[in-house]
Amino acid sequence: MSSCGIWSGLLFLKNFSFRGNSHLLLLGLMIASGMTLTSHFQALGVSCKSRNISAEFSHCVIHPDGVRGLTCFGKYTLRDKKNCTWKPGDHTWGKKYTVISQQSSKKHCQIYNDITNFHGEIILFKGHNLTVMVFENAASTNCTKAILKASPQNLWHCGPPNNVFIRRHSGGLYVNVSWSKEDAKLVNNFTVRYKELGSPPWTELNVKSQNGNTCMVKNLNSSLVYIVQIRCVTSEKCSQCPWSEPYTVPSELTMQPVIVKFQDTDVVQLTGRRLISVTWKFSAKEWYDGYHVSFGKVSGEPPYEKMSITQPEIRLILSSSAYQLNISAYNNASISPAVSHTIPQREDMPGVEEGRLNVTVRNNTSFTIYWKDDMTKVYSCYSVEWKKKGHTGLYKSFHQNSENYKTLTSLPEPFEPYQRYSISLHMRPNKNTCNMKRINNSESTYGSTQFYFIEGSPVSAPTNISCHNVTMNSVVLQWMSIPDEDIRGFLQGYIIHYTEYHNREMSTETNLTIDPQFNSYKLGELKSGTTYQVQISGFTSAGVGVRSTASFFKTDHEGHFDRSSLIIVFAVVATVLMFGSPIIKRAKVVLWPSIPSPGSSHAVQKLDGPCQQKLLGAIATLKVEEWDTKSLQILEMEAVIPSVNLPSLQPLLNTREDEGDSSERTCNWMQEDVDSTIGDIATDDPTDIFLDTQRPDLQISPLAFSSDYTTMAMFQQLMPHSLAADPAVTPAEESEAEDLTVVKPGIDYVRQFSTSPTSDSEDMSTMDLMKNESWTAEYKLQETLH
Repeated sequence: MSSCGIWSGLLFLKNFSFRGNSHLLLLGLMIASGMTLTSHFQALGVSCKSRNISAEFSHCVIHPDGVRGLTCFGKYTLRDKKNCTWKPGDHTWGKKYTVISQQSSKKHCQIYNDITNFHGEIILFKGHNLTVMVFENAASTNCTKAILKASPQNLWHCGPPNNVFIRRHSGGLYVNVSWSKEDAKLVNNFTVRYKELGSPPWTELNVKSQNGNTCMVKNLNSSLVYIVQIRCVTSEKCSQCPWSEPYTVPSELTMQPVIVKFQDTDVVQLTGRRLISVTWKFSAKEWYDGYHVSFGKVSGEPPYEKMSITQPEIRLILSSSAYQLNISAYNNASISPAVSHTIPQREDMPGVEEGRLNVTVRNNTSFTIYWKDDMTKVYSCYSVEWKKKGHTGLYKSFHQNSENYKTLTSLPEPFEPYQRYSISLHMRPNKNTCNMKRINNSESTYGSTQFYFIEGSPVSAPTNISCHNVTMNSVVLQWMSIPDEDIRGFLQGYIIHYTEYHNREMSTETNLTIDPQFNSYKLGELKSGTTYQVQISGFTSAGVGVRSTASFFKTDHEGHFDRSSLIIVFAVVATVLMFGSPIIKRAKVVLWPSIPSPGSSHAVQKLDGPCQQKLLGAIATLKVEEWDTKSLQILEMEAVIPSVNLPSLQPLLNTREDEGDSSERTCNWMQEDVDSTIGDIATDDPTDIFLDTQRPDLQISPLAFSSDYTTMAMFQQLMPHSLAADPAVTPAEESEAEDLTVVKPGIDYVRQFSTSPTSDSEDMSTMDLMKNESWTAEYKLQETLH
């Protein structure tokens, strides 16, 4: 349900007023001025009471395309005069009109000929009904006419309103109107009708105001566009209340602009000023005409500047003061919610040096401000702003054209003791008045400083005192600074109080003073192995503040193992215990391989020839069970082989031939000698003979480590040399050795094995290996040779 009421807030919307169309505006002007053509209209009027009007104008008809819309009206204050207006026909050119007014059955009749306008004024006689007729082109056969019959009391006209202001807010439609001077005294209230844009004509209920100026329509859809018309409520003095022209009311702006960029930039050419750049955006779905931007000082010093712009950006040149900036979008019916942004006060203005400004407080309501430079030749208008932390600033402007100081009294608020105030001095170029006419680019900052009315000593102490890097004679102390609100003055430094602590007995206290900007200090010249108590306090010009809670630390003893070194050693040991075994095993595999590659071993020679598969086929199925061995086992292929002379085996034992021989030669030599020898051997002696297929070179690289393969190679080399070089062997013995028979000469491979874990005596000598039981046959053979 809609209702109307007084809404005084619409008065500021004059910039968004709705105006009538041209012909209604012309009509209003005619009414207000009494129509300058009226005298001419009246001069043409003649009496027509002796004429037969009906017969004379019988050929004129009422036609929808002809003259129409005849109406006559007048103001209640001008009862003997009425204004008549009409609309011309559609299809005629060079129109001329004839107007006839009759009262009291032709007793009072006036005719006006050759009227070229669409309006005129007629004279009425009180107490008589009125008939008005308008004929268009009366002399033509296409004559059309319009007729109006009314009583004089029904011709009092009021409205429509001169100015209309429409405002939308929170789903409501606020209408504020103003009437002409004559109607303002007669109209007590008015009616508003509305409809959605594009909907059928005026289906909504009319809303009546409670007074003659304002009306409010509630419960509308904020996103819809509405059409609105207004007229006065009829009364005895306002019998005619025509509807105003339709006003299109755009949708309500409900979104805030969003600030997307804010920059505070120094201006090198303008000392004491800064450039503020603000950019924002607004919803593209809402119909807006532009933006309202308003800004002013946070302290409240006037002026509060407003401007309307169409682009979503603004640049301002301001002083170091704090400013409040508000931005909102608008159209001709609504204003969006404003986005507010506080431009903070600048402490480090370009070109503004410290110490240029000083303050002396006289009492709690007066102070004197001094500035360093003589600026009175250029400036004579100044403004001072001061505030305490967390509060709104105060201001005072003044003239000064002779001295570089000013004493200000009768302050709006008294100073409070133990409170820190910040103060700034601003200069203004306007010498006529110290009040700024505008904010943008009209003020610069000379300097800023801080002061106290009364200083006090700190009421709290540094906190979170900790000790680091403790040694035998030093320690590093760290702490958190005293909060600004507890200092109650300008902090001039810290005092460190420390004493030796022995069984709750204290020695003489030592005090150290350090600068206020530090929050750590290395305390030296201490005794080793001694416990100390330490406290810290701050001081101002008013005295020393309270001490912190006592903290204790103990210096290290002489020979004390450094704690950090202990941690490092512990970390290394833990790492070795956790990861040492895999690392050692991996290093052993890389640096000390247990078994070298047979392809590169001196104990085995690779055979590259067609006989390779034939000679090594028998040993292909044998496996190395353990590389670290304590015994050897000789494998045999045949049970009994005839005896063979040792000299005939000499080519096999002494395998160190010219290394340049081809594999083909080696293969043929070995095959022929072995076949011939085996064919001649026949004996029952079960003595085992170690048959070496190749004697390795004992000139091993000095970097090679001993292994089981190299041990075999050394053993194989020693046997032939001992046979060849032993002087104790006589030719007779050599001949006896030739008659020896051997058993199982076809030894394919000598393999190592072990059934027990590897012992520490892995590097057995050649003679120790010969003592093993598995070498019994070879040992006997050596004894026989000797």
